[in-house]
Amino acid sequence: MKRDDIRFSLPSKGRLAEDAQAFLAACGLNIYKPNPRQYAASIPNLPNVTVLFQRPTDIVVSVRDGSVDFGFTGLDVTLEYGGDHEEVLVLHEALGFGGCRLALAVPESWTEVVTVAGLVAEVATWDRPLRVATKFTNLAGAFLEAQDVKPFKLVYSEGTLEVTPSIGYADCIVDLVSSGQTLKDNRLRLLEGGEILRSQAALVANRAALQQRPEVLEVARTLLEFTEAHLRAKDRLMVVANMRGESPSAIAGRLLEQKVLGGLQGPTISPVLSSDDNQSWYAMQIVVRRDELIEAIAELRAIGGSGVVVTPVTHIFEEEPERYRAMMKAVRGE
Repeated sequence: MKRDDIRFSLPSKGRLAEDAQAFLAACGLNIYKPNPRQYAASIPNLPNVTVLFQRPTDIVVSVRDGSVDFGFTGLDVTLEYGGDHEEVLVLHEALGFGGCRLALAVPESWTEVVTVAGLVAEVATWDRPLRVATKFTNLAGAFLEAQDVKPFKLVYSEGTLEVTPSIGYADCIVDLVSSGQTLKDNRLRLLEGGEILRSQAALVANRAALQQRPEVLEVARTLLEFTEAHLRAKDRLMVVANMRGESPSAIAGRLLEQKVLGGLQGPTISPVLSSDDNQSWYAMQIVVRRDELIEAIAELRAIGGSGVVVTPVTHIFEEEPERYRAMMKAVRGE
């Protein structure tokens, strides 16, 4: 049955769910969910969008099957469950939260096996396949084949993978790793060269919905606009200062001679209406990187800046986001 609503799925629980909602709020797209027990919500700034809450894997499947138009989920599950399906289009693969690695880990007791090449050599001497426990069978299988690990057998497991080698269910595992402490607690370690994927949260969409429904395409543009504007701004600060000078161009020349005072496209300079008729005051305004603030303040003081005010920047909008252009090419099949 044809739908006329627009659906956006978010993770339903855990750290990824919390980070996804916090990220949208920082983008200016707050989630309104009056009843925490409900599995649907809304975004007041996108009144035609219904927000649903699902497991990360189910989000990919729902987007792939067209029952959901957009989703925030992990890049890892996106590539595992939607990588071979043209209907799942990744609009943004680096939202900056939910970071982890998909990697191959072996028991610490395998002291002679340090690298993937060492694993290949070891398994070649066995009279049975290497048993690898994982829930990422597509990504793990493709990696093991590419590394020429053979023979191997994938053992699908949804449970706690770290215990499978110790109980004899598998020889090693392919799983998501963040700090690596859980591996250490279960006497496992990562192999050198065994990283399969660096993953984080991604924005995915149903390709057919983008192609066939203009209203879905418009929501995609808004999501990308606000996502990119927030990501571009989150590490930036607005710096405003007063400076004496003969003219805006003279002050601009002094600013542009410095290392970090160039701003995004140059400083903005405007006259200050001062009661001191003997001095020409100007207000200069630039955007600097957060990690360059100390250097920026020092440079400003060195060229006569005073009354410096620093404020956070929430959004920096471009004329047209690069990822929007990439999306349109993908929608058109270019």
